[in-house]
Amino acid sequence: MFEQPVSFSDAFGKLLLRLSLGIMMLLHGVAKILHPASIDFIAARLTDTGLPPFLMHGVYVGEIVAPLMLISGVFSRVAGVLVTINMGFAIFLVHRAQLLLNEHGGWQLELQGMYLACGLVIAFIGGGRYALVRD
Repeated sequence: MFEQPVSFSDAFGKLLLRLSLGIMMLLHGVAKILHPASIDFIAARLTDTGLPPFLMHGVYVGEIVAPLMLISGVFSRVAGVLVTINMGFAIFLVHRAQLLLNEHGGWQLELQGMYLACGLVIAFIGGGRYALVRD
């Protein structure tokens, strides 16, 4: 009802989160464009699990479109949801065998889990003051 003033550190923290996740995910997407065989791998994994292989194109949404939305701050909440869905598929299709801890006590999926969590956080908190389209 009443919007509280946003501090610089809050706004800058949201910007930093958006840029960090967006840039790191975008690098994964660019790698998929440069190495199209990775998309064929994803299609094979989808088929192996009984899902239609055309879903492989969703990787471009989750790793190119959503990161560009995050970087620019356009519909950041939607982009956060897209990254979360993308990482859910990545964990399910490729990393299911790594759901346990490693020999050093860390989670084998720390990176994927962090991407998923950051996408979810952005979906909840939005893009912040420094977004082109505030949500």
